[in-house]
Amino acid sequence: MNNIELIDKLSACRVVPVISMPHADRAPGLAQALIDGDLPVAEITFRTKAAAAAITAMRNTSEDLLVGAGTLLNLDDVKKAIDAGAQFGVAPGLNAAVVEGAIKLGFPFCPGVMTPSDVEMGLSLGLRLLKFFPAEPAGGVQMLKSIIAPYKHTGVRFMPTGGISAAGAREYLALPEVVAVGGSWVASTAAIESGNWDAVIQNCKVVSNMGI
Repeated sequence: MNNIELIDKLSACRVVPVISMPHADRAPGLAQALIDGDLPVAEITFRTKAAAAAITAMRNTSEDLLVGAGTLLNLDDVKKAIDAGAQFGVAPGLNAAVVEGAIKLGFPFCPGVMTPSDVEMGLSLGLRLLKFFPAEPAGGVQMLKSIIAPYKHTGVRFMPTGGISAAGAREYLALPEVVAVGGSWVASTAAIESGNWDAVIQNCKVVSNMGI
């Protein structure tokens, strides 16, 4: 999958559940809940030791599920994510060495940006999809609009993430340059640990009912 295909797939989903997996044995249940909720995508963060195994388990559960790896802070993380079966990578910041390494490995990668200088660094590396992070603390929709304005002509697209609620997602998604938003509210750690898949499915349905 190339970066253009990734943008198309994320655009179809509109919301990317950002998930910290406490235990890999919960991964198949989570994968099925996302499929049943018609939101077949997840970003599994590398903040827990279970991340790589969870990605592999989710990929094995359904070929229809788009699974990415988040919080990839170095090239070793990128390689572990690829080995686990991740289809794309995400990072909270922009590390040029990590981006260049991911590109050499043919791994679609979306680093985090918060300033115009960050955006220009991303563009110089050939990227056209960037994660606006942390979205709400950094100024929310108004800040993102200001960042988009001078770069609109480049075709750069954004995936804002960080503090975005279900209620706030609609305002971001109304921006043409926003491919999708990242949302940790879709599948909370508490819901995953307790196996409350009905709650996850209902949160997924909220996305499909947004009509955007």
